[in-house]
Amino acid sequence: MKHIIIGTAGHVDHGKTVLIKALTGVDTDRLKEEKERGISIELGFAYLKLNNGRTVGIIDVPGHERFIKNMLAGVGGIDIVLLVIAADEGVMPQTREHLDIIQLLKVDRGVVVITKKDLVDEEWLEMVIEDTRDFVKDTVLENAPLVSVSAIKGEGLDELLKVINQLAVEAEQQAKKYNGPPRLPVDRVFTITGFGTVATGTLLSGQINTGDTLQIYPNGGTYRVRNIQVHGQKVQTAEAGQRVAINLSGLETGVLERGRVLAAPGSMRPTHRLDVKLQYLASAPKPLKNRARVRVYLGSAELLGRVILLDREELEPGAEAFIQLQMEESVASARGDHMVIRSYSPMRTIGGGVVVEPNAIKHKRYREELIKALSTAEKGTPGELLEQYLAANARLCTKDDLVSGTGLTTETVLDALSDLLEQGDAVELAYEGEKTYLSVQVLAKWEDKLEQALVEYHKKFPLREGYPKEELRSRLFPALSNKHFQMLLLGLEQSGNLELQANSVAIYGFTPTPSSAQSIAIKQLEEFFLANPYQPPGWSEAVQEVGLTKDEQEVLNYLLNQGTLVKVADGMFFHQRALAEILALVKNHLAEKGELMLGELRDILQTSRKYALPLLEYMDKEKITRRVGDKRVAGRALSQ
Repeated sequence: MKHIIIGTAGHVDHGKTVLIKALTGVDTDRLKEEKERGISIELGFAYLKLNNGRTVGIIDVPGHERFIKNMLAGVGGIDIVLLVIAADEGVMPQTREHLDIIQLLKVDRGVVVITKKDLVDEEWLEMVIEDTRDFVKDTVLENAPLVSVSAIKGEGLDELLKVINQLAVEAEQQAKKYNGPPRLPVDRVFTITGFGTVATGTLLSGQINTGDTLQIYPNGGTYRVRNIQVHGQKVQTAEAGQRVAINLSGLETGVLERGRVLAAPGSMRPTHRLDVKLQYLASAPKPLKNRARVRVYLGSAELLGRVILLDREELEPGAEAFIQLQMEESVASARGDHMVIRSYSPMRTIGGGVVVEPNAIKHKRYREELIKALSTAEKGTPGELLEQYLAANARLCTKDDLVSGTGLTTETVLDALSDLLEQGDAVELAYEGEKTYLSVQVLAKWEDKLEQALVEYHKKFPLREGYPKEELRSRLFPALSNKHFQMLLLGLEQSGNLELQANSVAIYGFTPTPSSAQSIAIKQLEEFFLANPYQPPGWSEAVQEVGLTKDEQEVLNYLLNQGTLVKVADGMFFHQRALAEILALVKNHLAEKGELMLGELRDILQTSRKYALPLLEYMDKEKITRRVGDKRVAGRALSQ
């Protein structure tokens, strides 16, 4: 079910707040200064019950030019606009700027309200109506209903309510689904004694439930939702499209402010760069130059940034272009978010746009393939958009990553993803209950990269079983977590190209193979260890005996991995045949006597305490024997 938000727009002192009070009974001017000056300074909020019993939220915005940033903080999530024009003054400067903003934010459903009709005669009112019709021509409100009212006398309010009801029904019927991770741009923060910090905003997507954990973006901590209010009533769940007030547990005053975003932990990726399709207003006073400093109004935030023109040096008024915004502080947004851009100084609205890539990388300018890719990102089909996103993001993407990264709904992402998987354009990788997705193009590149690294490693270290996993990940894929790297390896193993050991990776079919010289040395080493099997030499003595002058550690590791030598204690290695004989002798002795003393093992093997004690401790560790006081009895491994 789609929830509707209505927002006002219009010049200062044209009666927006009085109109909302007449419709709802709520005075949205809550500040002392607003009462004293008789103008709105901050955003005001109210709600209205429709004929069908549904309740819609209302945002009343300030009309004065000085408070345009406050106005912009509230209009980003509205579905229906009430463009208010006073009959005694007609279209004024802020009327024009507010209509520009409505256009730039693509608010295409609204009603033009002529207020204060009681202050003028019929002839003047008709003239204002005619002027207003000319004013909205060729705009999103060209065909919008126009209603004349007197909020003070109540004239025209019934007709206005009827129009609002009809527009709300249309908005509900034609609304998109807003599923996906919860995302709430914060437009107001205040403290209530005994409750703590409360944040308000319009929930753009998903749901928020009491007890959920939310993260402050772009750079804040996580906090638990203690209470939720919608339309002044305490609820357990808030849904996309609703005006929401959230009480966060443990949040200290000053940590959260307007312009921040509350969203699911890990669902957004803060960045300093945004790729944007910019519409530069025809009313802009001069061409927009590359690297111009501007004010960006995104969600409820006011930010500073520079415009990087990607395919030209200047943008003429009335033109459109793909640009990159290089922000002066980090920002968290989603694909499809609308923004308004104002000149740095003097401040005036000059354009706006839509976020095409919310996590952009720095681009080289004048590249045709870049403009083509951005065009696909802006207007492509869901499948094209998803395929491009997967190809451009060299990482394993979860379903939530795809939803937040593409700006598509969860349902649309799943449908498009299913098609890509079926067509072989994407792959699904899974490990420990988590599923991720990857472009086949990226997978092929990664596979080639891995195979090349493994071939070089096997050539350099022919006696090793494989490339250590952690070393391989840190060298080739430092951006992947251990879990995601394991997902990748498992996927490539299933394709038959890799073999995985517990801690290493090898090319499929690889077998550690000594060189001719190493084979001779290994044979001599085995003979030397077996010459006195129960009193084996130290490794240094052995390599010196056979003349092994290089790769001695590699050869030792190879013999240990092959099981030819067994490490019994630090610096003490037994040939596996000798150790097998020792274990057989111990087993027979325990079967006959039931227990074994250190001296008995020494006598059985005709060896010294130097070897007998480490052997007993090794057998204890391997559960072959079990120590009881000074004696050993059969361990669990020997009993099985």
